[in-house]
Amino acid sequence: MGIRKGFFEHIRVCIFRGLLAIIPILLCVLAVQLLYVLIDKRIMGFLDKFISLRQIPGLGILLLLLTLYLIGLIVSNIIGRQFFKLLENITERIPFIKAIYSVGKQLSQGLSAAEGKSQAFKKALLVKVTDNIWVPAFLMNSKVDPKTGEELYFVLIPTAPTPGSGFVAMVKPSQTIDPGWSIEECLKAIVSVGIVVPEKLGDYEGPIAKETGNDI
Repeated sequence: MGIRKGFFEHIRVCIFRGLLAIIPILLCVLAVQLLYVLIDKRIMGFLDKFISLRQIPGLGILLLLLTLYLIGLIVSNIIGRQFFKLLENITERIPFIKAIYSVGKQLSQGLSAAEGKSQAFKKALLVKVTDNIWVPAFLMNSKVDPKTGEELYFVLIPTAPTPGSGFVAMVKPSQTIDPGWSIEECLKAIVSVGIVVPEKLGDYEGPIAKETGNDI
């Protein structure tokens, strides 16, 4: 009885491990298939009504990326911004469209703010809260106290799962640890509320190196 139970437990564990191993691959396959069916084929089908193009897989996605690039160039200048401002004013006069456009605009602004904040982060670090608790944070800037000559770090201690929000604290270098994480690794850990963690855990290098700070 014990042997049979152990055998079925072995099968169950292996099947579960196999499922976990194949999930990322399946997600990638589904994502590629979704892009091809919903974007590539639709774009090529639409263009085929006007011009005859060779059906090359991925060409529709490439054309979409090129179009987005051109739109990005347009909105980067004054004329383009004025055009989209005019378009926004028109949508605000249409009740149903106004609501949809407002949601899309908030999403766009949120993504833009997150990108801007991530570029502003200089380094991922851990800040000491108590003797046994360290929290992920991002180094924003540093300043040397002219009276004591002591360097102080300005850090953003984010809240999960939205790393763009949190509170700013001023700490001493001795209150920080350099975990050797990249900014992307730290962001993933915060957004996933600790489910996805960096490979380096516990292999700390001590306080952050002096060159990461800037005297202002």
